[in-house]
Amino acid sequence: MKKKIFAILLVVAMVAALAVGFTACDGNGGDEGTAKVVSFDPIEKSNIHFGLITLHGEESTYDKNFIDAAKAACKNMGVKITIKSGIPEGDECYQAAADLVQQGCNIIFADSFGHEPYMLKAAKEFPNVRFCHATGTTAHTELQPNFYNAFASIYEGRFLAGVAAGMKINEMIEKGQISAAQAKMGYVGAYTYAEVISGLTSFYLGAKYVCPSVTMDVKFTGSWYDQVKEEEAANALIDGGCILISQHADSMGAPNACANKKVPNVTYNINTASANAACADTYLIGSKINWQPYYEYVIKCTINGVSALGFDWTGNLETGSVELLDLNETIAAAGTKAKLEEVKNLLISGELHVFDTAKDNYILKDGKKLESYKADVDTDDNFTADTFVIVDGYFHESVYRSAPYFDVQIDGINFLNSEF
Repeated sequence: MKKKIFAILLVVAMVAALAVGFTACDGNGGDEGTAKVVSFDPIEKSNIHFGLITLHGEESTYDKNFIDAAKAACKNMGVKITIKSGIPEGDECYQAAADLVQQGCNIIFADSFGHEPYMLKAAKEFPNVRFCHATGTTAHTELQPNFYNAFASIYEGRFLAGVAAGMKINEMIEKGQISAAQAKMGYVGAYTYAEVISGLTSFYLGAKYVCPSVTMDVKFTGSWYDQVKEEEAANALIDGGCILISQHADSMGAPNACANKKVPNVTYNINTASANAACADTYLIGSKINWQPYYEYVIKCTINGVSALGFDWTGNLETGSVELLDLNETIAAAGTKAKLEEVKNLLISGELHVFDTAKDNYILKDGKKLESYKADVDTDDNFTADTFVIVDGYFHESVYRSAPYFDVQIDGINFLNSEF
């Protein structure tokens, strides 16, 4: 059902792109009625130049993931790449995009949520360049023919990582290291955005899938990258009784805290044992979005002159866009690898849904099943809920647009702070 809905939406997006005639408002201050015609003629591979804009550099696990994938994709496709790192979520992003255009880039990708309005501004000014943006929300409402959002069903990867965490906790219970009542995980989150809540909830649900007594405390830092705050948050969670830590934040702060206190850690974007030898005894598993398939898709479309890429593109386990990082079998519970393969196949087949709202004692809000929910998919200025997203007994995440919109705080997850 999910795949059918997305296929329909993709066709609608492509038709919408054709309907607007591939025109864009003149971004150079011309008359309101003037337009620039978008032309997506085929471009020789030798003339393809891929530009990447990242919020931080390779010191950030999040940005490094985009950078590594872009380098791999461009090498595999045989095209040129230019990277601009450390670009803030402000007009600096527009300036970076404009500079990349001047350098000859015909594909430009930005990796941070706050880059979106500045990428859209550049797309309107340079209509013959393809502008792609991760985690964005406006491409399907703006319908700017050369501006696209992309994401992946990373909630499935986090769910799988949660399964590994839950099995580890079960092992701790069986060995008498903790009681079932002490099965409390901790999570370091950047912001109370839907993207973060979707991820932390899917991780929790993965653990609950195999360990029904598990609960989770969450601390938010108010920053995507702040090593000190992330380490402090992880330490506070551990001191508060959390026996396993995961995170949606981009530094080594939380993994380092886990290494120091000998607490199992589930990571995002990077196998921390490869980055810090001290993490070898605490790193359990991680997940990441592999952006290489999307990069290569856009490059191929540019070479072939494909006009409509789809305003929202959502990769998944089948496209290779959602990946589990290495399982540390020296600390993982016995049978974890086989269990992960089993659950992965159930997710791919559609027999299992991460946000299953029909299952008893699974997703509860104030003690009740979440039977109906209206999410903010179109993301207006007031964040008004506009789309019913529970269909056929499960919450359809990243279907009505690519970026996550699951923002429900469910029972079993305790936010220790929520000001961010």
